[in-house]
Amino acid sequence: MNKLGQGMVAAAMVVTMLTGCGSTGNQTTNKAVDSTPSSGTAAPAKAKLSGKLEIQYFVGGYGDKWWKKAISDFKEANPGLEIVEQAGPSVNTEMKTRWISNNPPDLVYIAGAGSSEAQMVADGQLMDLTEWSKTLKLEDGSPLLSNLFVQPSVYEGKNYSLPLVFDAWGTWYDRKWLKDNNYKVPTDFTSWMDNMKEIKAKSGIAPLVTDGMHPYPLRGLFMPGAASEGGAAFIADLVDAKPGAWQSEAALKVAKKIEQMQKAGLIDPGFAALNHTQSQMNFLLHKNAFIPVGFWLPFEMQKDVPQGFDFGFSPTPLQDAGKPLSIVPQPAPVAIAKQAKNPEAAKSFLDFVFKRKYAELSLELQGAMMSVKGVDVSKNEKIPGYLKEVNVLVNDKSKVTFSTLPHPMHADLEKPIFNELVSLMVGKISAEEFVKRADKAAADFKKNQ
Repeated sequence: MNKLGQGMVAAAMVVTMLTGCGSTGNQTTNKAVDSTPSSGTAAPAKAKLSGKLEIQYFVGGYGDKWWKKAISDFKEANPGLEIVEQAGPSVNTEMKTRWISNNPPDLVYIAGAGSSEAQMVADGQLMDLTEWSKTLKLEDGSPLLSNLFVQPSVYEGKNYSLPLVFDAWGTWYDRKWLKDNNYKVPTDFTSWMDNMKEIKAKSGIAPLVTDGMHPYPLRGLFMPGAASEGGAAFIADLVDAKPGAWQSEAALKVAKKIEQMQKAGLIDPGFAALNHTQSQMNFLLHKNAFIPVGFWLPFEMQKDVPQGFDFGFSPTPLQDAGKPLSIVPQPAPVAIAKQAKNPEAAKSFLDFVFKRKYAELSLELQGAMMSVKGVDVSKNEKIPGYLKEVNVLVNDKSKVTFSTLPHPMHADLEKPIFNELVSLMVGKISAEEFVKRADKAAADFKKNQ
């Protein structure tokens, strides 16, 4: 996972599902900030806010430093407002009962295990932000929606969230290790297969690993391949469970490429029993050479990175030679509860943080990109080099295409298809059987909607 500069956070990135480890438990913030706001701080709301604002946010691989800073600044701008934080790695599970009992927090960051924007929309839990979001502006007065790298998810013509973290899934590698062993960085499916076969023969390892307990291979491996085959329209058909989409020639072609990897012994045979941190650690220890995962990897694993390890990132090279690499953004959105007790404060907070200042701070404090364009980080020495380098790659339209999902895949559709993909990757079923089963899962999902 790797490369950025002025332009990409001109595309300020990366989602998603995000996910990962966390360290903060639920906590309440009631103290006014002591520090003086730095220049460039977004102007506070015209009307002073009061009452209580409750914010739920998942703490995973990106940590919570950005949230702490943003909330602290907002509290300072609105000293009469009490801000309550419901945060931590298990917050989605801990808050589930409150959502079910119609007593939700005001604001929710939809990320991590146990969260699903599609499900929350289907359950009528989120506020319609369609018209209000059109009024939001950046520091220079330009419309926020015109400056988002990824547009809000759309459900029957309406949007219920704003894309906060712009995560993109791709394949990570250690550039130094590849160079020291005279392995080339793959640029397409053919070169990747050749590369992995060489690594297996010379280094004796299964080159590819991923989390086999969560839908990572579906998001980081299959979907980029599908985008290469059919673009945004095709992957939209997949997430919408359009009849026949999962059993199409394009889907079968992607499945057959993954099947080739499996038959060649290039996928770690034990990956199905690994969670994301275990698979990431194996990758860092060079037990594997490649791992498809989100942008959080370097930040989440920073304490475990071996000396000399040099993160390299590429959109997953599952495309045919001659075609550009494909990235399927996986934004982690933020939303307001339909039954929010202080919706005005929640809206004000979103207006406050959806600024280029906080997009730059996101890269600096949590190694994550916000979905806000036009952020110049080229001179910010606090931004990791690999993030700046990613920018160079993703802004080269001759090499990379972006295929944006209309909305995240519903968990009830994603889970059964992911399970079938794991079966394909461990050799239990063929590519033909995979697309057949995936199509049935899509049909069953549609039937139950």
